[in-house]
Amino acid sequence: MSSASAKRVFAPGERIFTEGDVPDVAYLIETGRIEVWATQGSKRLTLSYLGAGEILGEMAVIDRAPRSASADAITEVSVTEIRADQLRERLDEADPVLRGLLIGLLSRYRRGLRAARVGVLDEPESDDLAVVDQKRRVADKIRLERELLEALDGDQLRVVFQPIFDLHESRIAGFEALVRWDHPVRGPVSPSEFIALAEETSLIVPVGHYALMRSCALLAELDQRLNSDFRPWVAVNISARQSLVPDFADLLASTARDSGLDPVRLKAEITESLALDYERVQALIARCRWHGIGVSLDDFGTGHSGLGHLHRLEFDTIKLDQSFVRPLPGDLKAAALVRGIVTMLHGMGAEMVAEGVETIEQARALKGQGVRYLQGWLIGKPQDPAILDPLHVNPLLLELQSAQPGHGRRGARA
Repeated sequence: MSSASAKRVFAPGERIFTEGDVPDVAYLIETGRIEVWATQGSKRLTLSYLGAGEILGEMAVIDRAPRSASADAITEVSVTEIRADQLRERLDEADPVLRGLLIGLLSRYRRGLRAARVGVLDEPESDDLAVVDQKRRVADKIRLERELLEALDGDQLRVVFQPIFDLHESRIAGFEALVRWDHPVRGPVSPSEFIALAEETSLIVPVGHYALMRSCALLAELDQRLNSDFRPWVAVNISARQSLVPDFADLLASTARDSGLDPVRLKAEITESLALDYERVQALIARCRWHGIGVSLDDFGTGHSGLGHLHRLEFDTIKLDQSFVRPLPGDLKAAALVRGIVTMLHGMGAEMVAEGVETIEQARALKGQGVRYLQGWLIGKPQDPAILDPLHVNPLLLELQSAQPGHGRRGARA
């Protein structure tokens, strides 16, 4: 992507920026040493020396003001540019990165005032451990954001499918699409790390769009490989920022059709936090339903008032968080809670997908409470769709075939 943060190298003595310049970027110092200085009459006044892991030039970017000082490379310096929009996004949201920037800003401001009083600073004061740790986390986060932008351009991301089992039909009904990042140096990056980072910024929009396009393309390729009547669906996760994209439901449908898929084989999974915006989500559900796209509430029971979501929003499917599944079958209270939720969902024409199913005993208990769909390692781990065989089912699951007819007045599907 053209907006990716750039790396730059400055030679010893080279000017990085000049007092009075109009700024468009700040800098994360990767290696080397920098002098920050200002003029006082005809004199050159050193304000601070900065090194690896520190951030330079952010004040003018945040304030949208000319540079108040100049900066020169003392040694060869390698930096990562931090775009103005990256800083301002964090300013708007007041996230930990911004707090780290402000800590560093205030620390250097105090050193600069002392320098003006007593003369040139030979060395900056040592930060306390909390500030050092905050700076390290800020630097790591900014590097990871730049690398994620590069990953989108460099084919480092991939989509895997985790199967979802239908107890009524005794077969795989569909998949959840999950994004994985294979970093060329770090190795696999945890989704909890990079998805959380993407959701803090606008990066979740291109990451989510990539996941949508690849999921549809991979499902179409799976159809061709299997060459059968088997027509599973695929569920893609939708973030709050993605839902703000104009005509987003239409985009979902057109992406499916561009891959040769009927939109009915696509499902949008939204989180409880997004579901708090009732009017927007209800409009999204209505438009998705117009296209035949199902909408699921993800991680039910872990966030805000779940019952309020069920009352006001017409989801096709509810995904029960694994924290409710883990105590089964031994916890009678957990079993009663699951049974009550399932009964309520059936009364509203919806179905449940139980997540995190790892044992046949859990699967049997969930079946006994009326749950229709199971997802977890017992059914299958997330896999590359190119080698996935959805027609092969764990033999233990075949013993759980349900004789119950499907529930739901709206023809719910997972």
